[in-house]
Amino acid sequence: MYLPEAAIAVIKIFSLGIISFIVAFLLTPILTGFLYKHKLWRKEVRTKSLDGKELPIFQKFHSEGETHVPRMGGLLIWITPLILIFLFFGISKITDIWWIDKLNFLSREQTWLPLFALVSAALLGLADDFLQVFGKGKYIGGGLSLKKRLLIVALIGLIGALWFYFKLDWHSIHIPGWGNLEIDGWYIPLFIIVMLAVYSGGVIDGLDGLAGGSFASIFGAYAGIALFFGQIDIAAFSAVILGALLAFLWFNIPPAKFYMGETGIMGLCASLTVIAFLTNSVLVLPIIAFLLVIESGSVILQLLSKKFLKRKLFLASPIHHHFEARGWPHYMVTMRFWIIGAIMAIVGIAISLLG
Repeated sequence: MYLPEAAIAVIKIFSLGIISFIVAFLLTPILTGFLYKHKLWRKEVRTKSLDGKELPIFQKFHSEGETHVPRMGGLLIWITPLILIFLFFGISKITDIWWIDKLNFLSREQTWLPLFALVSAALLGLADDFLQVFGKGKYIGGGLSLKKRLLIVALIGLIGALWFYFKLDWHSIHIPGWGNLEIDGWYIPLFIIVMLAVYSGGVIDGLDGLAGGSFASIFGAYAGIALFFGQIDIAAFSAVILGALLAFLWFNIPPAKFYMGETGIMGLCASLTVIAFLTNSVLVLPIIAFLLVIESGSVILQLLSKKFLKRKLFLASPIHHHFEARGWPHYMVTMRFWIIGAIMAIVGIAISLLG
């Protein structure tokens, strides 16, 4: 039976997503055993905000039990795509089976950059997680300072920006429903700013399952966008991350078996930025990643309000803690945020396809 290329592409994307879920699901007992055996959790709970003030509301909801839940669960999210991308690439080189060759999604044009961003940022995040677990002195419980983490993310963004601008000759961004807008050299600072902005949304990793479900909607949306634009390997890459996120989510629904940690957040944010630019749909990123926007925005507004108005705008920030403080159970916050994230992802896809 003859299958058109479009059908083969869809089968490839869905198959890889399912395989990713199964592999990540099977890897989880090994990972959790390792994390608990070596007690890879924070020895102290965070007690101060970014401006150095005490966090009584945060400690009220998050002081008990969190010191015995391991970090670094994000290993599952980037190791699974790394295994699959090289597994199918290797098998495709030693066999002539056509459908195995079709499952290979490692390509220089589409997946080298997001894979590099995912792994490099995740490794740097892993180093920070280790500092949070084993760090002495100023690193106890906090790892690298926010300034140092932002500097690292900006450096990754600079490398990506220079590669896009000079190697790939990208000088424009796409405005849905209008066309391409030439921005020339402004492309480089835009790339760095977007990288930093996406990473700032990583504060969403604060409730069991919240970050996993939110990023699942985002990567699912970009899998659909990439498929529509014919970027099949990017779509497959996004689907593989989605599959790993769903497996992570299976074990992260309350009570969480482990936390994502910086190794997960940094890897996801860096690869998401690259995928948004590669699909030329960066302007819909704030819509698709709406939850990341309101999370980081709530922190910024809270800091500004405390500095200039001398009062809090929210009971606690990021905003998911505000709803906790208002009496919402953590599972209610998480599930309602998932719904909002899914709706905004669909809206973002629709707007992206206008072009």
